[in-house]
Amino acid sequence: MSHTAHIPSHRKPRRSASKLAVRAGVAGGVLSTLAMAGTASASPTAEPVAETTLEMPVLNLDLGADVSSAVTVAAENTRLAAVEGELTAQEESARTGAAAEAKKAKEDAQQKADAEKKAKQEADRKEAADRANRSSARSTLATASASDSGSGSKSTSGSGKSTAPSQGTGTVTAPATGSAAAIVNFARAQVGKAYVLGGTGPSSFDCSGLVGAAYRQAGITLPRMSQQQSTAGTSVSLSALQPGDILYWGSKGSAYHVAVYVGGGKFVGAQNSSTGIVERSLSYDKPTGAVRVL
Repeated sequence: MSHTAHIPSHRKPRRSASKLAVRAGVAGGVLSTLAMAGTASASPTAEPVAETTLEMPVLNLDLGADVSSAVTVAAENTRLAAVEGELTAQEESARTGAAAEAKKAKEDAQQKADAEKKAKQEADRKEAADRANRSSARSTLATASASDSGSGSKSTSGSGKSTAPSQGTGTVTAPATGSAAAIVNFARAQVGKAYVLGGTGPSSFDCSGLVGAAYRQAGITLPRMSQQQSTAGTSVSLSALQPGDILYWGSKGSAYHVAVYVGGGKFVGAQNSSTGIVERSLSYDKPTGAVRVL
């Protein structure tokens, strides 16, 4: 039977260097003692040697505990290093993610600002084009009105009736008595008709087109635009209005709207495309001022 049959593995366990050194020292001491004893017994003249018992020092080394403690410390250091490495990786990932989110938010904000800027530029361009179109249309109408002023006067007919002569632009004289009634009656007769920018009748009007058409019933030719109509006569107080006076909204000379005062605290005007031509109380939309042409 093999001497190692009782050992689970033929491979002997590794011994630590300290244990091997101690055992080597003990073995050396034993061999030295045996050699001395053999020499003494071989010499015939040697005296009998008294039997001596050597007591070997007992080594109380807790090597297992030291190794276990070292392994524990090493494992704890490894664990701490792994934890620190994981935390560092998480922090780096968080910083990277935050930087990416900040970059994306900045890009989104820039795109939104660019879109708003582009939309504003487009709106400004369209508004400028609309203003140019309106200005062109008004200039065309004003030119047409000026060219027609020569034909606005009515000559004496065979019946012997005559009307007031046409007045040049900006020079309006007082008409005959009763002209205010003709202006007011005409304005009220247009209530309910449509508002159309540039309209001068008979089916639709804009604000200055209605005022000009009403005054033509009295033989008076007014400037075409509301700005000039607001300076066509003498300024009067809103507390001393008379039927036929021209009401205006905005500054005199740059008014944006005009209407005809019809008495009783009311006016008739071509307000807008939604309401058309209406009769309203002054409290509905109080005018800025008034001028009297009659």
